[in-house]
Amino acid sequence: MDIDKAIKELSQNEKKVLMSLKKLNGKASPEDILKNGDFQQEVEVMNASSWLQSKKLVKVEEHIKTVYSLGKEGKHFLQNGFPEKRALRLISNRSGKASLRDLSSILEKHEVPVAIGWLKRKGWANIQKTDGGTLVEITESGGNALQEKSDDEKILNQLNETPNIELDKNRIKLLLSRKNVVKEKEIITSTIILTEEGKKVIEKGIEIKDEISQITSNIIKTGEWKNKTIRPYDIHAFAPAKYGGKAHPLVDLISKIRQIFLEIGFQEIEGDFVESCFWNMDVLFIPQDHPAREMQDTLYCKAPSEIEINERDLIDNIAKIHEDGGITSSSGWGYKFSKNEGKRALLRTHTTVNTIRYLYNNPEPPCKIFSIGRVFRKENIDTTHLPEFFQIEGIVHEENTNFRQLIGILKEFYRRMGFEKIRFRPAYFPYTEPSMEIDVFWNSEWMELGGSGIFRPEVTEPIGIKNPVLAWGLGLERLAMLKFGLTDIRKLYVSDLEWLRKKSLI
Repeated sequence: MDIDKAIKELSQNEKKVLMSLKKLNGKASPEDILKNGDFQQEVEVMNASSWLQSKKLVKVEEHIKTVYSLGKEGKHFLQNGFPEKRALRLISNRSGKASLRDLSSILEKHEVPVAIGWLKRKGWANIQKTDGGTLVEITESGGNALQEKSDDEKILNQLNETPNIELDKNRIKLLLSRKNVVKEKEIITSTIILTEEGKKVIEKGIEIKDEISQITSNIIKTGEWKNKTIRPYDIHAFAPAKYGGKAHPLVDLISKIRQIFLEIGFQEIEGDFVESCFWNMDVLFIPQDHPAREMQDTLYCKAPSEIEINERDLIDNIAKIHEDGGITSSSGWGYKFSKNEGKRALLRTHTTVNTIRYLYNNPEPPCKIFSIGRVFRKENIDTTHLPEFFQIEGIVHEENTNFRQLIGILKEFYRRMGFEKIRFRPAYFPYTEPSMEIDVFWNSEWMELGGSGIFRPEVTEPIGIKNPVLAWGLGLERLAMLKFGLTDIRKLYVSDLEWLRKKSLI
């Protein structure tokens, strides 16, 4: 150890502790150091001792000790006397014998059996059964007990004068057997002991002088630092971690995604959580008998249970598309379309409902839009599924746009998110054709992150769109799990403060 360096880095309170230990023969309690070291509070002693221990100049030993104090009944006995002692005086005043009725004249009803029990246990009286009832007769030991205070009485007085003190367990054993007379508790005490290194520091010589331990703007402005010693900082010393306020990791990730799409020329849109089946499914060419529209998959609303559809011409066009393909070359789904089914209110199952409505209101190209919003499905919660989650939605509506452009956009997005290996696989979705799924290579395996494709003519032509529309829907939470190294999706929504504090920003 570099003794000179150690001395320079000592704080004022650390020096006080060392000098107090020197006076107290190298070993003392925090209370003794507090008295001898010019400290204001014991916490100053403990903080300084903790730092000295980290510097190996002292060691702090902790001990558990049992202390005692008066309980509720103990305070009552201290004021009024033990029931057996009061009974003993009465028996003595009645020529050494008394009946239970006599005892009841000075004792509470519940105290009589207590007094008799302890008189017998202490050997102060004999209990006799007679024709006239029960008699209590004083013994020689009981007579002697009247002449002086019992050990139990002495202990109560001692605890009254000095609460929370250590006592011989055997001495206090009888009082502990009595309910609420004495309280027992364990406390931890500390002993601070000089180490060999600490002794060397003291032998070298330490001096308490006015010095600067923390630089402030005022010290710099006034020039005070020029006339005082500045205590050196130990950059390797332990310091508690500080966690400032920051965005939730999911919010941070959403901000990152939003920034990427804005930078490559997209515009953000939003929509409502409650939608009609018509806009959420019918317009997207999802058949009305599709399994996803069953109660076990979709969350339908009770109030409102229906949403009126005002776009009458569009309803007729969509009905024709479903029934026989309408104005497209499709043959449709071949069933009778129900307009009432389209009015049913639900919590949106995807954010594509925002996209298709935007296209209906803005049919002329060019158009590049995206949204990041909550969607709702009737899922059982487990490590990879939630009933409420975020979807990253986007479309490109331009003349001569094509599938290669879709691949390029998604590749660029995931590249900016930090994924180098990306692949695309053919897939099927009701409202896109051709369709594909996106996988990224992460931690030695391929992970599926979303679906994409080109809107089918059955989706675009009824709303007046003549050009191809590129579309994708990506899962935010699954992307977050990869970025944050999680194996359980629920972790994202649990208030784990330790994880939230230590999670670095993206």
